[in-house]
Amino acid sequence: MSNSLTLPPDLAAKVQAHIDSGAATDPIEVVRAGLDALEAAEAAKLDAVRAKLARAMNDPRPSAPADDVFSRVEALINAAAKK
Repeated sequence: MSNSLTLPPDLAAKVQAHIDSGAATDPIEVVRAGLDALEAAEAAKLDAVRAKLARAMNDPRPSAPADDVFSRVEALINAAAKK
């Protein structure tokens, strides 16, 4: 992998703004912070999905019949397609 990257002017300006503000000392630090933020956001999304799954798996209500679920999903998809 190459160790250099040419940024479009708008992104280069944002990187420089972070350096000028003292938030970062060099472009590598800006990229590292951006990647860290991206990874944190992805981890948060995954945690949210896992929490929803855990709630669903621990739901004491009886399961819905698969045919009913698929019919509801199909109706939602058809309604969304008409918009």
